[in-house]
Amino acid sequence: MRFSFVMLPDYPLDDTIESIKLADELGFYGCYAADETWHKDLWLLFAAAADKTTNIRFGPSLSAITLREPTLIAQATATLDELTGGRAECVLGSGNFGLLAQYGIDWAKTKPLSRLKEAHHVVRTLLDEGAITYDGEFFSYNGLFTFARPVQERVPVKLGAMRGPKSFQAAGELTDGVHHALSYTRQAYEYMVENVRIGAERAGRDADSLDLGAWIVFSTGPDSRAAKDAARAMVGLYASSMPAEQLARNDVDPADLTDIIAAVGEGKVDRAFELTSPELADKLSVAGTPEECVKKIKTEITSTGVNHLVLAITDAALVKAFSGMELPGVATMRDQLRLVHDQVMPAFADQPT
Repeated sequence: MRFSFVMLPDYPLDDTIESIKLADELGFYGCYAADETWHKDLWLLFAAAADKTTNIRFGPSLSAITLREPTLIAQATATLDELTGGRAECVLGSGNFGLLAQYGIDWAKTKPLSRLKEAHHVVRTLLDEGAITYDGEFFSYNGLFTFARPVQERVPVKLGAMRGPKSFQAAGELTDGVHHALSYTRQAYEYMVENVRIGAERAGRDADSLDLGAWIVFSTGPDSRAAKDAARAMVGLYASSMPAEQLARNDVDPADLTDIIAAVGEGKVDRAFELTSPELADKLSVAGTPEECVKKIKTEITSTGVNHLVLAITDAALVKAFSGMELPGVATMRDQLRLVHDQVMPAFADQPT
């Protein structure tokens, strides 16, 4: 089982780099970050961390092809791969609904899956060949080339998907894997794995060789309630990007989130916290003591065939940055990384990667 962490890069940069260094020392597979205007630039951040680490892999999870032109994603990924000595990868997606709305983009009108499949072809081609001539529905190039060349023979390019089934099938058919964000039930992950396998079989590929990642809101520490409160404070922010079909697969009625999402849209994350019941937060996060987290992950996620846990670690500093709320007793980012290494990873040591 691979363990990675994904960050919203909103901490002081020195603190973030120290966390990445620690994760590298502890043997985490990867460090990912959201490629969104709301946050500090992940490409510059990972470039700064490249020579301070040895094994940990870097990349966006995800980079929105509606906002960042796919040839520029390929260029940045290839450059990062050279900087890290072959430790880059990227996860492509349509983007965060809320952020796209602030750009005046109606996500539903962008033909998201068709655009995403075409963008994947562009990124894959430019990474593999260094040049592209292509006339597509969304992207067109005539002899475009780049001197940005990766070190790896094949840089992993994956899809970020939440809705399905066609997006999961496309990941299985075309890409190196999928990061399924914000799901917490066996039903949701069985749905993902089943559809990835359908796509892989259609293309004559081995689904077990693909990266099947669970991207989850996560918080742990010796104080169970404090950890759960930290996750609860961020659930509304993340849930605002979950489509109705996905909420249903997580046993959540979309109507239960209406007021919470409205509060997030107004920038009132503290109000969203008040509106989010502990029961709802438990449904849409993995949080508590390390033992509680292990139990939920084993019961709901890894038993379905998922082979990569991507932990969106939430601590008090992140909650304060978004909401101004002070949450006592919450373990820091680096303390949580240590707890995951010491008390969570060993519980999955015998599961395949």
